[in-house]
Amino acid sequence: MPDHIFFYLALGFLFTHELDAIRCKEWLMFPLTSWLKDDIGYAVFTLAHIPLFAWVLWSLAQSPLSPIMVRSWDIFCIVHVGLHILFLKHPENRFTTGFSWCIIVGAGVCGAVDLIL
Repeated sequence: MPDHIFFYLALGFLFTHELDAIRCKEWLMFPLTSWLKDDIGYAVFTLAHIPLFAWVLWSLAQSPLSPIMVRSWDIFCIVHVGLHILFLKHPENRFTTGFSWCIIVGAGVCGAVDLIL
């Protein structure tokens, strides 16, 4: 099995979740973007992911996986599940389908498995 396969799966789930987050209008849950009109919120939220994804991919390409970076992302994936649980009752939470939750939880489970292994 390739090294850190669950780390890469966690990132895959996380990236896929961000695609789903656009569908679910996640920007409406954030104080800095919740007041934006849908077309502007969509653009701001979507465009904000370009430098985020670029940074993640750049950091992975720079050198062999740093144990600190891998652990940090694994922990983030786990904490991210907790944040979604914390915001379950948020009036703008639209992550209500089993599909959305499989993606969210999949990232956390894969992050936890990578930490354990």
